[in-house]
Amino acid sequence: MATVELRGVSKSFGSTPVLSDIELTVGEGEFLVLVGPSGCGKSTLLRVIAGLDEVDSGDVLIGDKRVNDLPPAKRGIAMVFQSYALYPHMTLYDNMAFGLKLSGKPKPEIDAAVKNAADLLGIEHLLDRRPKTLSGGQRQRVAIGRAIVRQPSVFLFDEPLSNLDAALRVRMRYEFARLHKRLKTTTIYVTHDQVEAMTLADRIAIIDKGRVEQLGTAEDLYERPASLFVAGFIGSPKMNFLEAILETAAEGAATVKVRDGRMVEASVNASASKPGDAVTLGIRPEHLTLSRADDGIAATVALIEWLGNMRFAYLATEVADEPLIMQLAPHDDVKEGLPVKVVAAPQHCYLFDGRGQAFQRPSDKPGSLAA
Repeated sequence: MATVELRGVSKSFGSTPVLSDIELTVGEGEFLVLVGPSGCGKSTLLRVIAGLDEVDSGDVLIGDKRVNDLPPAKRGIAMVFQSYALYPHMTLYDNMAFGLKLSGKPKPEIDAAVKNAADLLGIEHLLDRRPKTLSGGQRQRVAIGRAIVRQPSVFLFDEPLSNLDAALRVRMRYEFARLHKRLKTTTIYVTHDQVEAMTLADRIAIIDKGRVEQLGTAEDLYERPASLFVAGFIGSPKMNFLEAILETAAEGAATVKVRDGRMVEASVNASASKPGDAVTLGIRPEHLTLSRADDGIAATVALIEWLGNMRFAYLATEVADEPLIMQLAPHDDVKEGLPVKVVAAPQHCYLFDGRGQAFQRPSDKPGSLAA
């Protein structure tokens, strides 16, 4: 195991900046997931750590050793890519043993390493077969096994599950989590799938436009997003956003006016802002509820989405261009085409300033309860 640290790392391709002043530390044995939209720089960041791309400025440290000038083979890392990159003419045993043979390891050591990795991954009965006879999940296990036999200080995974079907991805997420618990090797894992990130990670780094937007646990990012971008990226269905104007601003509360003139309260620290400021109100689908009184935001039920254990209502309103999404409670009796009114408790309302930065919420504590 080893720590990984990036100090002020920047990288451009030509005149296009891809990474900008990245500061990031990964602890020994930690499972860190880099997540963000396509083109945000997460795969480039992984390649910089691996030594496949040189940095323009800054330092990369693995195990407290600066590795900027070291080739990939000397960094103590093993990388698994989205494509399995297996040798088609070799058996699985030979695919997994190839790197060790090149490094001159003795045959008994190679044999023990390959069989141990195969047993760990549940592919010991497939070692005499060739890649073309395997399923996608089995091929991915071989690619992982090839990395395991090297006994690296750091694993780097670049979207290893994106070629698999949905059911197999769920299964392989479990396999990755189980594998990390057994090996306890420092792991950095790139994905664009937020469910994958929240399932696997000890901590998640949200990357946007080459910068670390927020770093924290899945709970931190979901409950306490630092910005409008993070709030919209983490959560499925995503958070509802409403343009609003700040009407009152205090240390523990704010009132905003949404498009239809209705006032909405939010339990946030708005003392640094002033009435008249343009803000964005954020409400997660599970925090919108039907109003039992003659208040709330007027809406029409445009669509009800049934997902087996959950139902979501898509609501057409005058307060937002896109439909508001509300998670329905089991007893909610709503039908498409009918009018409803919806509300959200102040402690469940998020507020973001004109720069997209979140207002601090006094209720942002693990275990806080709704009123």
